[in-house]
Amino acid sequence: MKDGDGGPLLEVNDLVVDYRRGQTTFRALKGVSMTIGPGECVGLVGESGSGKSTLGKAILGLAAVTSGTIGFAGQDITRARGAARRRLAADIQVVFQDPYGSLDPTMTIGQILAEPLTASGAPREEARAAVAEMLEHVRLPSDAVTRYPSEFSGGQRQRIAIARALVRRPRLIVCDEPVSALDLTTQSAVIDLFIDIQRETGVSYLFVSHDLGVVRRICHRISVMYQGEIVESGDNERITRDPEHPYTRRLLLASPVADPVRQAERRRTWLGLRVG
Repeated sequence: MKDGDGGPLLEVNDLVVDYRRGQTTFRALKGVSMTIGPGECVGLVGESGSGKSTLGKAILGLAAVTSGTIGFAGQDITRARGAARRRLAADIQVVFQDPYGSLDPTMTIGQILAEPLTASGAPREEARAAVAEMLEHVRLPSDAVTRYPSEFSGGQRQRIAIARALVRRPRLIVCDEPVSALDLTTQSAVIDLFIDIQRETGVSYLFVSHDLGVVRRICHRISVMYQGEIVESGDNERITRDPEHPYTRRLLLASPVADPVRQAERRRTWLGLRVG
């Protein structure tokens, strides 16, 4: 999972992020390190307040870094601002939790998807062709270009948000709780879409979620965050079948499996509970 220069696509080293709360300082990230390779999906899991969304914001340049570094494709982007950050937008995109909040309700879907391209100087015909391609990627009809966000369901709006993130052909997408606002059936369909898109395009994902059950469906590797630190990380199979940290076990037990026998076995093994 290496970039063309022999290193990872994304490399976070010993990252610290502090927030001011009145006269006090709150440390949201406490020396976090992680990597993501090309075409790889890495899950970042933890409860609300664990620091996972702060890490995503730091990568996107939306949270100021106190210390540590963020490298992308061999370049230090830790404090990239202005024109440098705008150039990174072509390579690093984001899909947020609330699809409706991330889409301008006054613009048609065609305008929403074309805007990042035309703003960067792409000819209209090129932008129009790219929009049609993206709608096909996310399994939406071509007539969506003339319609508005309010005309679509929550799952369809998230597909539009994914298409907007994809339209500039990024190398990395930060997915910040992208399915948590959806019902279970729609959630499953959107996860399948993320998997298909990665297979088709080779894009990398940082998949942020509070639900380990969601993450284990899509991610190659998983990092578990607790109180601003990564307490456990490893490949999907190892983390979900043989977790080492008590917090990881707690997250797995909060995401029950369909097989009651296997769930009961988990409780006996991990918590030492008598089940019967």
